[in-house]
Amino acid sequence: MKVVVVGCTHAGTSAVKTILSENPEAEVTVYERNDNVSFLSCGIALFVGGVVKDPAGLFYSNPEELASFGAQVKMEHDVLNIDTKAKKLTVKDLKTGEETEDTFDKLVVTTGSWPIIPPIEGIKSKNVVLCKNYNQAKEIIARKEDKKKITVVGGGYIGIELVEAFAEDGKEVTLVDGLDRILNKYLDSEFTTVLEDDLRERGVKVQLNEMVQGFVDSEDGNTTTVKTSGGEYESELVILCVGFRPNTDLVKGQVEMLGNGAIIVDNYMRTSVPDVFAAGDSCAVNYNPTGGHAYIPLATNAVRMGLLVGKNIKEPTMEYRGTQSTSGLHLFGWNIGSTGVSEASAPVMGLEARAVMFEDNYRPEFMPTNEKLMMKLVYEVGTKRIVGGQVMSKYDITQSANTLSLAIQNKMTIEDLALVDFFFQPVFDRPWNYLNLLGQAAIAHEDEINKESMNAGSN
Repeated sequence: MKVVVVGCTHAGTSAVKTILSENPEAEVTVYERNDNVSFLSCGIALFVGGVVKDPAGLFYSNPEELASFGAQVKMEHDVLNIDTKAKKLTVKDLKTGEETEDTFDKLVVTTGSWPIIPPIEGIKSKNVVLCKNYNQAKEIIARKEDKKKITVVGGGYIGIELVEAFAEDGKEVTLVDGLDRILNKYLDSEFTTVLEDDLRERGVKVQLNEMVQGFVDSEDGNTTTVKTSGGEYESELVILCVGFRPNTDLVKGQVEMLGNGAIIVDNYMRTSVPDVFAAGDSCAVNYNPTGGHAYIPLATNAVRMGLLVGKNIKEPTMEYRGTQSTSGLHLFGWNIGSTGVSEASAPVMGLEARAVMFEDNYRPEFMPTNEKLMMKLVYEVGTKRIVGGQVMSKYDITQSANTLSLAIQNKMTIEDLALVDFFFQPVFDRPWNYLNLLGQAAIAHEDEINKESMNAGSN
């Protein structure tokens, strides 16, 4: 069995290891255009902020390890063309310029994603940089040292984490986002308002509802003015973090995709073309809150999907369980976790949902110290099935997002959460765990709605 793997970050690395562990007789060739594999881009802000001193720790594999499994690893090789019907591809050696052809019995497309680069005037300025891979991270670190004014465009996870790193480093930071809230894909306004106020108190300029219209360099080229629909911000360095798109042009028109180019796979990671598999940021995921497909580029999804490619490369063996898009963030002392849909995104996802907020101390008041918790539960109207949750505190409550993720995956209801068995120990929680209390708050919310409905009916 001759297997070709195109791209080798998270999904590709996981796929190669599993394929060869399960099928040591397989002939596996890896083509990777970069000079490294398995870079954890979620650690870029920690690297930029100096928390991670040795960047080697941001890689969990290398070409030598993959070769030790039996893979033929061809680094700095760019795949130019793929013909899925003929089962062949054209590859260019970026070091020599030589082009060759290769064939495959099974193809694994793990080409990942790439930052969205909007067609904005001046975007090619030397002072405007992307933030995705290791080389870009190194460039940001090298260039930030003598810079004072830095603008981050995009208020998602990577953008927000960079804002924190730059602010902690004493830079004058401006955050620009075209939407009305930061982290809008993950959190509702009750949480983002707290975080935005915190950013402003720390001196960060938070410019929301402002679309970037252009980048204008100074005459000497040392500064760039970011022009938006709401103002102008002089910057010495601009980091563009406006999202990612699936990197799937090589198989466009050959396999079934979503409108944005994300490859659709079944529960065994098979595409619509026989013997062609896909995983990671190049794919749509099976999204459990809705039962449909969604594009959610996360490393956690990628490694799971890559493993499943390896399990199923010879024959269907292990099914994908789907995802809830569970994620966590640490920002200026806040510990934040989210999973599933938010109250704001539920209607967009086609879900009729309700939500309840709950705040409490995480443990009994007789303990010498304590911290407030903010929690939100989103559940489907009628079924009362849990479809989302958000948690935030200065106390590390983030593992509760994982618990809520499991609740979504297993189609638990608000009653299930209200009564599920959690331990009690005063150091950690109350006799009723805070997740029990969150579920009970949702039940009380439903009871109130039903009571109001009955009263309205009687009138």
